[in-house]
Amino acid sequence: MATVRRATHAGSWYTNNASRLEEELDGWLRAAGLTKSADVRGVIAPHAGYSYSGRSAAFAFGNIDPTNILRVFLLGPSHHYYTPKCALTRATTYSTPIGDLPVDQEVIEELKATGKFEMMDLRVDEAEHSMEMHLPYLAKVFKGYEVKVVPILVGALSSESEAMYGSLLAKYIDDPKNFFSVSSDFCHWGSRFSYTYYDKKHGSIYKSIEALDRMGMEIIETGDADSFKRYLQQYENTICGRHPISVFLHMLKNSSTKIKIGFLHYEQSSQCKSSRDSSVSYASAAAKVDN
Repeated sequence: MATVRRATHAGSWYTNNASRLEEELDGWLRAAGLTKSADVRGVIAPHAGYSYSGRSAAFAFGNIDPTNILRVFLLGPSHHYYTPKCALTRATTYSTPIGDLPVDQEVIEELKATGKFEMMDLRVDEAEHSMEMHLPYLAKVFKGYEVKVVPILVGALSSESEAMYGSLLAKYIDDPKNFFSVSSDFCHWGSRFSYTYYDKKHGSIYKSIEALDRMGMEIIETGDADSFKRYLQQYENTICGRHPISVFLHMLKNSSTKIKIGFLHYEQSSQCKSSRDSSVSYASAAAKVDN
């Protein structure tokens, strides 16, 4: 039975006008000016409203060479629904204003059979924006290509669960027909986010935020999930996709293909200069085969 996950954030978080959306995505991808590479097997990209992070996300999605990719695994954090596990979609199609993306039912069944995943209600699926914000870019980049998606909602996982899901999903990395889209924003700073870490040695608050984010980005680039965990414990940086990123790091560690993550772009929604200010950071990375 066909079940469509509607583009519930179209018309608010990004335009629901198909031609305008195509135009915006085209503009951002052109501005990023990246060369597509078949060696890029995954990305880390933000998931804020496109007026905030659309430009930044192009530095991730602009790397994708769609020629040989048949499926895209989406790993997104859960913002509204609590689960200590990963959850799979019940939908058969993910809709976007610029084209629908069919869900790979075969892989969903394969993952379900492990007994390690729960199934999420369509209501939970449609309320969550972390994976939806990647879909228009994927629909754009894969236009004219047969591609399916495997959406995985990543819950509030323990370190042990992150490692378990990482080793369970690692085999999919070794197939070059698979691609991975990992969803995360970086530091959410300000009293409204209950996070106001400030190291004065960097000067302005926004420079302290950038130094903190870059420290995390550099650790992610090493591929060491344990160091990333220690960094999060020490600084409590409000990286909302910490669990999807950690699962991805464990996947890379357990796969036989050597893949290295490299960040290509970083920006903040605004520059915090006083304790009354707030901002969200956006960082885009490509995970590339390290020959």
